[in-house]
Amino acid sequence: MLTPRIRTLGTALREARIDAHFGLRELARRVGFNPALLSNWELGQRVPSIEDVAGILGALGVVGEDKQRILQLARGSAEPGWITLGGPSEPDHLSGLLACERVATSVVEWQPLLVPGLLQIPDYARALFLADGASPEEAERQAEVRMVRRPLVVGPGAVPFEVLLGEAAVRNPVGGAATMARQLRFLADLAATSAKLKLRIVPANTGGHSGLAGRFCVYDMQASIPIVYFEHFSSGAFVLDAGTYHAAADRIRETAMDDRASAAFLQRSADHFRTIAQETTDGARPGPD
Repeated sequence: MLTPRIRTLGTALREARIDAHFGLRELARRVGFNPALLSNWELGQRVPSIEDVAGILGALGVVGEDKQRILQLARGSAEPGWITLGGPSEPDHLSGLLACERVATSVVEWQPLLVPGLLQIPDYARALFLADGASPEEAERQAEVRMVRRPLVVGPGAVPFEVLLGEAAVRNPVGGAATMARQLRFLADLAATSAKLKLRIVPANTGGHSGLAGRFCVYDMQASIPIVYFEHFSSGAFVLDAGTYHAAADRIRETAMDDRASAAFLQRSADHFRTIAQETTDGARPGPD
């Protein structure tokens, strides 16, 4: 079974090879393995032994904390679920996300309170990280990490991405009115122009539904069980799921506005925040003498 940790181990090995400036065939010659086998390990399609991983890391010159981190991934690779500590920009957490995103054939995300990370503009992302206590430098770094992941949903390599977005996420002015106006305009424009993105708003007055338990993201993969990702304040969880969360998304979808109503709601909300930002700017300007 290709667990979340196996996929993350493969991504970590690939990144270690690239960081060491080794080509796949060059590394294969160095460690005495078939290049196709190394590729399968990096893609998470087969599972290397701990000894194999140690040999690869030795050939690449990986030492210290990075070596111990990757070996720890190898030791727990068979576990069906995985909790990684630290925010989404921490190495293990980020490797888990990149592993899922690299092989996903489609994605469904439910976000009741915030714009999904993959669709956040830099100002919105920085405001969130600053609110969590990050320094300006750290907030900038984490925002940049989110932009690096953007090609999953924007551009030629984008995969089908469905977002079920809570009304509260649209109404909460993260970063202030001007930032929120730009963020909502970005969402509206992207939803209108992208053939891969489908975005629907879930009203706040729909009563009880499956999504009230919290946000989640489902990564579908070819010939493999989907992986569900849960982002928390300072950790992330990756679990295999045979359909429970797709069923939950179906129930949430039943309460959502249709595509046209969702687009109109986004546009009205963007106009609302733009008006507030303009009024605030005008009010701050000095009056005539």
